[in-house]
Amino acid sequence: MSTPQADSKRQQALDRALQQIEKAYGKGSIMQLDANAAPSMDGISTGALSLDIALGGFGVPRGRIVEIFGPESSGKTTLALHIVASAQRGDGVAAFVDAEHALDPAWMKRCGVNPETLLVSQPDCGEQALEITDMLVRSNAVDVIVVDSVAALTPKSELEGEMGQASVGVQARLMSQGMRKLTAGIAKSKTIVIFINQIREKIGVMFGNPETTPGGRALKFYSSIRIDIRRIASIKEGERVTGSQVKARVVKNKVAPPFRETLFDIMFDSGISREGDLIELATKHTLIERQGAWLRYGDVQLGQGKENAKVFLKDNPDLYEEIRRKILEVNGLLLVPGAKTEAAKDARVVGKDEAKVKVDAPGGKTSTPAKGKTALPGKKVAAAAR
Repeated sequence: MSTPQADSKRQQALDRALQQIEKAYGKGSIMQLDANAAPSMDGISTGALSLDIALGGFGVPRGRIVEIFGPESSGKTTLALHIVASAQRGDGVAAFVDAEHALDPAWMKRCGVNPETLLVSQPDCGEQALEITDMLVRSNAVDVIVVDSVAALTPKSELEGEMGQASVGVQARLMSQGMRKLTAGIAKSKTIVIFINQIREKIGVMFGNPETTPGGRALKFYSSIRIDIRRIASIKEGERVTGSQVKARVVKNKVAPPFRETLFDIMFDSGISREGDLIELATKHTLIERQGAWLRYGDVQLGQGKENAKVFLKDNPDLYEEIRRKILEVNGLLLVPGAKTEAAKDARVVGKDEAKVKVDAPGGKTSTPAKGKTALPGKKVAAAAR
């Protein structure tokens, strides 16, 4: 059992060590993680309310690496562009590293992205792409960086070699080094770095999932969130295909419970359908009822079929907002007068567009997000950029 004198000496030795660390590496390089010092989590909306809820209620978290992967034409780039659009709506800065050299400005605009303020780079090789990403992260001035895609990050040695020449493990080594360099800077700058990835199949796999992603295992480990997105159905208007229904599965999540799934629509003329997403969520929570082919919300007839109901909600934004707020309330993300739930006690909605809320911080302090920001239970959240 230690004596008070021994405890005092230990505390003095610890204080001296802490002073030396702060003198060498700067104030804040080491601290006690008490209730007041604990960093709050904030994020940027994905453009799909159901996916924001599946990710923990705040969208994609700041200061983290996010991987979006799936088959071709499943909506990976579209989802990333909607995150960029959310950042820009909050006066944030976004960058797009187009390693595939396939970025479509017209589609960007349809997804709500402002091309005049978007930074775009089309690097010559994988090393250049990751160096540009690292420089943008270290500038502390960029909110979202999208790298499209990991599979297209070709190492310089592979480009300089002959076609068909073996280059085993070169890209995996490049990604491993890149993750080691990027991860600390990303956390300090609160930048969201989104890596879009393709899928490949392992050879000779008889049991289990044969699918894997290019670039080695480093990205899987360093990512805080991994979203598997798949196209599961076509949306038709008569015989004409007008969009796709996609399923997003959160296969890894370090900031909320993982393995949540959600469905939303991607339309070929406007990207993610807010109205379609809302109908799916409201139907799941029995706020919208199906009566044969008709959809009804309380006494309001929304329309015959989902597509007509989407048009009705688009023409009636007040009704859309009313249903959205009820969904937030059901999920414990909206404080209602007299609410008893812990989640409701944590947050109070003060905005309209995205769930902008005021959060009671630990220790009795109050944390109010800046304009355009969102906070949800126990977390300070940005619906767009800083």
